[in-house]
Amino acid sequence: MQESNLRELFLWLIRLRRRYRVTGASMFPLMEAGDEVLVDPRAYRQQQPQIGDVVVAQHPVQANLQIIKRVAEVMGDGRFHLKGDNTAESSDSLVPPNLILGRVTSKFG
Repeated sequence: MQESNLRELFLWLIRLRRRYRVTGASMFPLMEAGDEVLVDPRAYRQQQPQIGDVVVAQHPVQANLQIIKRVAEVMGDGRFHLKGDNTAESSDSLVPPNLILGRVTSKFG
């Protein structure tokens, strides 16, 4: 993930990136509440998320909630173990591939 650059902003303008706002402290210090990130919703069409990727996912229990977490582990059953960088403010999630909405490509605060 990088700071936002002109290429990423152009991709957002032509709708190849989606914009999300960070609302919690689970990814601090990488991201803070109020930061905005750009997400590539097509990142995992041909490959699966890798350990270390920062992703946006649909919460596995709360259907109307999106979460931003880091892929910590790829489980043997195909699900992904997602964790926040700030363990004191984060809860882990196990999500199936269909709940991963995309890979965070850049942020701007």
